[in-house]
Amino acid sequence: MAVQTTAPKTGSAAAGSPAAGASKNASTARSNEIDLVALFYRFLEKIHWIIAAAALGAAIAGVIVYFVVTPVYEATSKIYIVGSDTAISLSDLQIGSNLAADYQEVFRNWHVHELVDKRLGLEYSYSRLAGMITVKNPANTHVIYVTAKSPSPEEAQLVANTYAQVAREFIAAKMDMREPNIFEEAKLPDRPVTPRKSRDIVMGFLLGALAAMAVITFNFLTDDRIRSGEDITKAGLITLGMIPLQSDRDDGERVTPLYGRNAAKQAAYKPRQSRKEGE
Repeated sequence: MAVQTTAPKTGSAAAGSPAAGASKNASTARSNEIDLVALFYRFLEKIHWIIAAAALGAAIAGVIVYFVVTPVYEATSKIYIVGSDTAISLSDLQIGSNLAADYQEVFRNWHVHELVDKRLGLEYSYSRLAGMITVKNPANTHVIYVTAKSPSPEEAQLVANTYAQVAREFIAAKMDMREPNIFEEAKLPDRPVTPRKSRDIVMGFLLGALAAMAVITFNFLTDDRIRSGEDITKAGLITLGMIPLQSDRDDGERVTPLYGRNAAKQAAYKPRQSRKEGE
C-alpha cells in the first residue's frame, strides 16, 4: 500500500507567522541603523571636499571681518556710588546698595542723553545715544560701570567719560544727594571688541567643515544603492552566489575608440581592415 506524503506549505502561511514578522522587523531595524564606521570611512573618502569647504568657509569669514563688518570699540568708566571726603558709615554703605538700581535709572533719563549730546556736540538722536551705552552694577559692589560702544575708539572713550560726569551732576542736582565720585575714567581702547578676526575665521573654518559633513551624511543616509554583498545582507536578503564580470574579447585585442565626426568613418574602416587581415 502506497503512502502519500505532503510537504508543509511555506508560502503565505509561513510569511504570516510570528517568526516571519519578527525577522522582517529585525531586518527593518537593521536597515534603519546608521553604520558609524561606514560613515567615518565615507568622511575619509570625501576628506578633500571637507577640507575645501572648510577653507572656503574661512575665506568667506575673512572677507566679512576684514572688508564688510565695521569694527566696534568699547570704553568703560566707573562711578563709585558712596563717595565722601569724610569717613563712610555703615548706613552710607547700606544706602549705597539700595541706590544702585536708582542710579542705573539715571542713565535712561532723556534729559541726561540731551545734556551729553549738547556737551559733545554730536547731534545724535536719543535712541542712538541710548544704544551706545550700557550700565551695570556688579553684584555686592558700590560701583556702576558705564560702557560706551562706537566705531571710533576716541568717541567711545569720550562718550563714556561724559556720561559719567553728566550723571554725577544730575544725581547731585535732581536727586538731592551727594555727588558720587569717578572711580575710574575710561581709557582709549586699543583693539575692537567686534569682530574678533581670529575667532571668526576659525568659526568660519569649522562651519564650512560641518556643512560639508552634513551634506555627506545626508547623501550617505539617502543612498540606497547596492554596492556590495554586505549591502544585500543588511537589506535582509540572501546572497545565493556571485558571478564575476567577463569580457567577450581577448586581452590582446586592441579596441579603437570611436569619437567625434570620424566615428562613422572609423566604424566603416574597421571591418574592411579585418577582412584584409583575414585574407
